[in-house]
Amino acid sequence: MMTDAQLQARDANRDIGAELLLAVRELQTGKAARTTTFEPLADGSVRRTVTLADGTVQTREVLVGPQWQLLAARTQAGLSQSEFARATGVSVRTLQEWEQGRKVPSGAAQSLLKLVSRHPELLAELA
Repeated sequence: MMTDAQLQARDANRDIGAELLLAVRELQTGKAARTTTFEPLADGSVRRTVTLADGTVQTREVLVGPQWQLLAARTQAGLSQSEFARATGVSVRTLQEWEQGRKVPSGAAQSLLKLVSRHPELLAELA
């Protein structure tokens, strides 16, 4: 951990405004500082991989639970929350509650999430 003096010395010559502007321009051109992918696994778990812009893998972990199956399904299908909610017949608010782990999908919804996480092309048919 850096001391206050070390932080001040490090930041003395920084131009935060220029750094923020550069970050916004990179986002606008499609450059991202990192990307996160979700890969559904055969046992129902999901592998989350966070990769930095230079290709370095920052994090790779296996996650278990319906909220991760949901994120895997939605990101693999390339759908926003509202698009995914519409395709699966749930409200956006319900979807957000599921993704944030505040509520758990019913058994039938969990089965649907497993199915669409393994076969995201099915969402196009549901939509």
